Amino acid sequence: MQAVYGVTTGVAHLARPGRPAVVARTLSELRGPTRGVVELPVRLMWCSDRAFDLADPDQLLWMYENVLRETTSVDDLRRLVNGRTLPRVWRLLNLPRGVRTAWESRHRGLRSA
Repeated sequence: MQAVYGVTTGVAHLARPGRPAVVARTLSELRGPTRGVVELPVRLMWCSDRAFDLADPDQLLWMYENVLRETTSVDDLRRLVNGRTLPRVWRLLNLPRGVRTAWESRHRGLRSA
């Protein structure tokens, strides 16, 4: 399996067994919300409590972790993750190694974020 950047790359990075990590080509294309309450679709979060208040730092982290780990679509990333917020919280996110490696390989600035 390979990380997905909108196109397939030659580097294997898995979000979990059998699921490639999905990475946006650029951080600037990530136009997700920075405030308010966001409800994730069931395909990204299976429990009944899928609403996240972005004013709560812990809820923001939890939402980003779920989206980055579970998505199979770059469109999810564009709609739910904010490209200015992501570098600010990157080091605080609890992500599978494959997801972190895929993102840091594509966006080298995240390594030092």
